[in-house]
This record gives sequence, C-alpha cells and structure tokens, in this order.
Amino acid sequence: MNKQRDGMRYPSIDQLVEKAKSKYRLTVGVAKRARDLTAGGEVLVKNPNNKKTIGIALEEVYEGKIKIVDKPD
Repeated sequence: MNKQRDGMRYPSIDQLVEKAKSKYRLTVGVAKRARDLTAGGEVLVKNPNNKKTIGIALEEVYEGKIKIVDKPD
C-alpha cells in the first residue's frame, strides 16, 4: 500500500472508519476534536502532515492518539 501523505487523502477514509466503527461516529468525533484544537488544545501528533485542525484531528485518530467512543448513558 502506498502511504502518500497528501492533505485530506491521508489517512484514507477506509483506515479511519475501521478505528471509529462508522462514518457518523468518525465525523462527530473528529469535529469535536477539531473544535478543541481550534480552542487551543495541544496537538498530539508530532509533525502533522495537515495544517488544518480537521486534518490534524484525523491524523490523531489514525495514529491512535485519540479514540472515538460512545457517550455513556
């Protein structure tokens, strides 16, 4: 597999959905993390390939730095 790191094409959606179990959970979780980063949260990956917070959040999910879990009832 070619790991071309090119903006929003890295990591691939297929790799990310495996970690979040659904596209919906991935979208909600990454949006929340991106808002946290925008508010000044610490970036958890070294040398992120993306400059935008949404891309950084996706990289954090891919590298296992954050996990997307269901909200407890």
